Amino acid sequence: MVGVDWNCSGSPERPQLVKGNMQLFSVDQQRSQALEAHAASFASFKVPGNENSSTLISFATKSVNAGQITSKLHVIELGAQPGRPSFTKKQADLFFPPDFADDFPVAMQISHKYSLIYVITKLGLLFVYDLDTATAVYRNRISPDPIFLTAEASSVGGFYAINRRGQVLLATVNEATIVPFVSGQLNNLELAVNLAKRGNLPGAENLVVQRFQELFAQTKYKEAAELAAESPQGILRTPDTSVPVQAGQTPPLLQYFGTLLTRGKLNAFESLELSRLVVNQNRKNLLENWLAEDKLECSEELGDLVKTVDNDLALKIYIKARATPKVVAAFAERREFDKILIYSKQVGYTPDYLFLLQTILRSDPQGAVNFALMMSQMEGGCPVDYNTITDLFLQRNLIREATAFLLDVLKPNLPEHAFLQTKVLEINLVTFPNVADAILANGMFSHYDRPRVAQLCEKAGLYVRALQHYTELPDIKRVIVNTHAIEPQSLVEFFGTLSREWALECMKDLLLVNLRGNLQIIVQVAKEYCEQLGVDACIKLFEQFKSYEGLYFFLGSYLSSSEDPDIHFKYIEAAAKTGQIKEVERVTRESNFYDPEKTKNFLMEAKLPDARPLINVCDRFGFVPDLTHYLYSNNMLRYIEGYVQKVNPGNAPLVVGQLLDDECPEDFIKGLILSVRSLLPVEPLVEECEKRNRLRLLTQFLEHLVSEGSQDVHVHNALGKIIIDSNNNPEHFLTTNPYYDSRVVGKYCEKRDPTLAVVAYRRGQCDDELINVTNKNSLFKLQARYVVERMDGDLWEKVLNPENEFRRQLIDQVVSTALPESKSPEQVSAAVKAFMTADLPHELIELLEKIVLQNSAFSGNFNLQNLLILTAIKADPSRVMDYINRLDNFDGPAVGDVAVEAQLYEEAFAIFKKFNLNVQAVNVLLDNIRSIDRAVEFAFRVEEDAVWSQVAKAQLREGLVSEAIESFIRADDATQFLDVIRAAEDADVYHDLVKYLLMVREKAKEPKVDSELIYAYAKIDRLGEIEEFILMPNVANLPNVGDRLYDEALYEAAKIIYAFTSNWAKLAVTLVKLKQFQGAVDAARKANSSKTWKEVCFACVDAEEFRLAQICGLNIIIQVDDLEEVSEYYQNRGCFNELISLMESGLGLERAHMGIFTELGVLYARYRHEKLMEHIKLFSTRLNIPKLIRACDEQQHWKELTYLYIQYDEFDNAATTIMNHSPEAWDHMQFKDVAVKVANVELYYKAVHFYLEEHPDLINDLLNVLALRVDHTRVVDIMRKAGHLLLVKPYMVAVQSNNVTAVNEALNEIYVEEEDYDRLRESIDLHDSFDQIGLAQKIEKHELLEMRRVAAYIYKKAGRWKQSIALSKKDNLYKDAMETASQSGDRELAEGLLVYFIEQGKKECFASCLFVCYDLLRPDVVLELAWMNNMIDFAFPYLLQFIREYTGKVDELIKDRLEALSEVKAKEKEEKDIMAQQNMYAQLLPLALPAPPIHGMGGGFVPPPPMAGMGMQPPYGMPSMGSY
Repeated sequence: MVGVDWNCSGSPERPQLVKGNMQLFSVDQQRSQALEAHAASFASFKVPGNENSSTLISFATKSVNAGQITSKLHVIELGAQPGRPSFTKKQADLFFPPDFADDFPVAMQISHKYSLIYVITKLGLLFVYDLDTATAVYRNRISPDPIFLTAEASSVGGFYAINRRGQVLLATVNEATIVPFVSGQLNNLELAVNLAKRGNLPGAENLVVQRFQELFAQTKYKEAAELAAESPQGILRTPDTSVPVQAGQTPPLLQYFGTLLTRGKLNAFESLELSRLVVNQNRKNLLENWLAEDKLECSEELGDLVKTVDNDLALKIYIKARATPKVVAAFAERREFDKILIYSKQVGYTPDYLFLLQTILRSDPQGAVNFALMMSQMEGGCPVDYNTITDLFLQRNLIREATAFLLDVLKPNLPEHAFLQTKVLEINLVTFPNVADAILANGMFSHYDRPRVAQLCEKAGLYVRALQHYTELPDIKRVIVNTHAIEPQSLVEFFGTLSREWALECMKDLLLVNLRGNLQIIVQVAKEYCEQLGVDACIKLFEQFKSYEGLYFFLGSYLSSSEDPDIHFKYIEAAAKTGQIKEVERVTRESNFYDPEKTKNFLMEAKLPDARPLINVCDRFGFVPDLTHYLYSNNMLRYIEGYVQKVNPGNAPLVVGQLLDDECPEDFIKGLILSVRSLLPVEPLVEECEKRNRLRLLTQFLEHLVSEGSQDVHVHNALGKIIIDSNNNPEHFLTTNPYYDSRVVGKYCEKRDPTLAVVAYRRGQCDDELINVTNKNSLFKLQARYVVERMDGDLWEKVLNPENEFRRQLIDQVVSTALPESKSPEQVSAAVKAFMTADLPHELIELLEKIVLQNSAFSGNFNLQNLLILTAIKADPSRVMDYINRLDNFDGPAVGDVAVEAQLYEEAFAIFKKFNLNVQAVNVLLDNIRSIDRAVEFAFRVEEDAVWSQVAKAQLREGLVSEAIESFIRADDATQFLDVIRAAEDADVYHDLVKYLLMVREKAKEPKVDSELIYAYAKIDRLGEIEEFILMPNVANLPNVGDRLYDEALYEAAKIIYAFTSNWAKLAVTLVKLKQFQGAVDAARKANSSKTWKEVCFACVDAEEFRLAQICGLNIIIQVDDLEEVSEYYQNRGCFNELISLMESGLGLERAHMGIFTELGVLYARYRHEKLMEHIKLFSTRLNIPKLIRACDEQQHWKELTYLYIQYDEFDNAATTIMNHSPEAWDHMQFKDVAVKVANVELYYKAVHFYLEEHPDLINDLLNVLALRVDHTRVVDIMRKAGHLLLVKPYMVAVQSNNVTAVNEALNEIYVEEEDYDRLRESIDLHDSFDQIGLAQKIEKHELLEMRRVAAYIYKKAGRWKQSIALSKKDNLYKDAMETASQSGDRELAEGLLVYFIEQGKKECFASCLFVCYDLLRPDVVLELAWMNNMIDFAFPYLLQFIREYTGKVDELIKDRLEALSEVKAKEKEEKDIMAQQNMYAQLLPLALPAPPIHGMGGGFVPPPPMAGMGMQPPYGMPSMGSY
């Protein structure tokens, strides 16, 4: 852990030195150590002589010793290993330049790639040190901004850094220059060599070679070998490195190799030389060990060397060296052909596969198959054509091997393999038909010649395969009749592949050929494919040949899935005709889909010996009468008995009915009935017999059932009907028999004897039937008695319905007969209730008077008396008072309530009074009669508390509060105190309320009562009683009472309550209301509530008690949320000075916050701006700057506003403010600092305009600061438009290196105006972005020669050679003209210039031009001009040079020609050698391997495709020459 202390004080001269501290913790030893350091890092380093790496720590310090600052870099080892070489502690000075005296290290990274230490400081300095020696390597500043974070970049051996601007920096070593830099600039050769070795860096080659030679010269072979092993980029490990040999000593070469082996792996050349030594010594085991340890680099030459002693080891070396031809040859020698393919695929090598296959085939046919299959699975396809491979197998009669190969390679079933598919099937159908059958059974081929294969299959006896392949109907018919040789199941499956028409044709042929023998197959086919062939078509086929047996078997399989009635019928018909009676019986019993009528007729016509099928049909589909008639007519009586007794006894009534219709003897019928007995359904049997008027036939049967204890209602109904018809004491049966159906028997009796019907209906409570029969026959007395006895509400409702025309007759019989005869109170009650429900009040009164007022058994009945009075109340109120006085046994409270509801208030009062129900009586007076006076009088008479309580409530409702309170006191009733309090408050009768509340307090302890008593005392100003009351025990809610008193401005009483309850907040507010401000402040201090402080403070401000207001305010402004409210309150009342004083006092508070400082700043801005700047500078870190910015902007304090913008990093606004309000806000140094930090680019140019207008003398200073940010073209345009371009010349000179067109042209204009041709030429040479032609045209006529020369120079640079030469000739600048002509490369210009010199007589210039324009001039032209103008002497040097140059060129051409001829001869010799080698391989092949033609669809010949990777295949199967 590393940390820095910013508050550490150093020497007196430098009190702000940063101190670094580091804590080093050892995980192994579990202890820590403190070090004084700023940055540190760990590294692993291998010390020479120590096999294990050492852990190093490097740390940088900067401290003060004896008043001097020292900076050190330390490198030490952590946890040194005892007994082993350790790392020696190193240290070095860190030199900080004078400008960086306060800088200090902030990070350290160690490059493990180069073993370099990177020390990074806060201000961006980078120190690079060597880890091994702590030697300084490099120092530079890499960032103008402070760096605060670094990380290792291990992949490049450098580090990443992040500076304050947010830039990510990557620093690393320049591998190409660091070693030359260390050896040259630092002159540290040892360090340069070490760096080169550690990092494998270039640049130290000469040093390493020189050092190597020195070590060998000193016989330090081991050190020399180590140097060679570590030499950068392996510069010493080459064949050029010579090792001397000395006699009598261990060979240095062996020492050299031994040292290299301990250091790492040998390269190819070293491995070969060492292996040659070992092989010569016959020490093969050393080679094996070195190869196992990967100490040797394998090569083809090394494999050739080792092959002389060990083939296996040589193969390993060839594989590692990727000597592919040698590896393939080795595998071939070892007969490991499968490995050839694997290896060739791995290395991408293409051997001669055909030759390899032929070789394997001679000795191992199965191996050849495997090899061929492996070739077929190679990526990119098989290198040898499949057909060629197959022919190789067939030539040797290897049918099985050829088949195995083709079956494997033809698995993809591709269209292009059609010929091969046909071929494999042909050879097997001829030789091994069972193999061909198996191939076809697998279905793996689909593109072969199907007609051809079909013919071969037919010849081979594979009829099923032939059928599968034939596509013509005659062929199929010819083959299909061989059913003796075809498996039936296969034949059936084949029919599934045929169309419907073809399948039916084949089925017909099979039936024609052998109906009996082929019937089973045809039936099976019809069953299997009935959906495709059509059931109807199959049925017609069988019917065509009248094969009911086939039809029977076919339909039998289809029957369970068919719902076609016709099919089911045909099956029944076929079964019947084939004698399958049991199947007919089963189908007729189980099937639900045949036509019953059609089937019934067929079976009756067929007259089968067994009638069970017919019985099934008739029984299931309701043809029982037809069945009975058929069986009786055909004298099949035993089937009738069997059907009735065993099949369906339930249909016996139908059988009996049909037998009666057929006039069957009664004895047989009775015997049939008795044989069934209880299983026989009685109801339909009775119905059938009753329908035919033969009911007596059943007498014996019914009596027999009754004697057996039968309780069947139908049995007893039938027996009753027989008794009624015979008039054998029917009333006794009707009243005593409990089993018959009253409704059925009663209906049977209605027309015979209505009274018997009434008896039957009464017994069964058949209300509707009884009412109907009595109404119909005027039997109202019987009806009345029945209704009264029934006591059924619904029945009463029906008979008393107004729509009943017989209601009056019934009522008369009920009143006169039925009820007087009744002795049952329930019957009377039910009747009365029915009259009430029917809304017959007058009839009910008449009924009740007869029962109650006349002396009867029910005269004193409680319910009847109640009913009488209630009915009178409802129907005849005039009788109610009389009934009240005459009757005593009725329910007084209930009847009284009913009377009240009926508005018979006097009658109700009389009832309550008669029963001493005084409370109900007084309620009637109060609530209904509404006479308080009568109620008061009644209360005085009865003197009951409850009565007085009701009177008091009524008085309270009427607003008679005082009277009500007096009545409540008389009643001693404290329950209604809430209503009394509310009413007393509304009526303002607090004196009476006090008396009432004192009475209530004696009854109950209620907070409401005590609270209201205090409030009442306050209202009548009895404050003393309040103080006494609250000192006594009470349950008053004093806080609520106090708040209520405060809300109603009873402040003195509220003050007493708040003081007693210690509610200081409310007390303070109350004292404010009472203008007792000092007491209010004291109470607020005790309350210590922000709200209370505000209320007291604002009250003091309003009362101008500013001292007390400040005390309160200091407790408010420490709350951020309340500060603004206090400030606004003061300001709204104009108390500005007092508010500022309050805020200034708040600055010293312990809890002073940003809001106080900000608000004071706002107040200064508004009212005391002279203190504003001082306040801002003192407390800039504690201000809410945005808020203060708004205040300064509103008050137009521009200088302070600028300062705030800068502090808040709003440099755009700061710059804008300075420029808009420059008289107050502008400062040049400040503006420069702001300008470079603005984000809006337009402000740069606005600043340029600003300085141009107000401070032109400082504009260059500003532009130099903004040079990296502004658009120089735009700046130049601004100055050009303003006409002050010369003003910014220093700026343009400084930025001209950017090569901006506008800047270049502006400066060139200035140089032309100033006639400064040197600066102009320099500008043109260094900066080419300007209008060159325009400038040249402008100055080509300048009065100064040098200016015109510059114009010619510009023309030359622009490629306008003629204009440049013409201008130079015009000014006699012949040297410039010759140089221009030479640079132009234009022969005509050069020769024209020669002519010009001849015309002008400038012989010396002529000679000079020949030298300068040598490459452009033609020798014949030069000689001609020189000879014609007598200037041969001046041209002679040119001629000498020309002859020497061309003789040299001829010599070079001759040399090249000889070398080309030599190369051609060598190439021809190489080709001859290759041809001879290929002919040698060709002699190993058989004389001829003809490739059979491939017969395509058109029968033409198609040559075999070329083998992959070999080009066109040569004749006779020879491999191409390029393969070897």
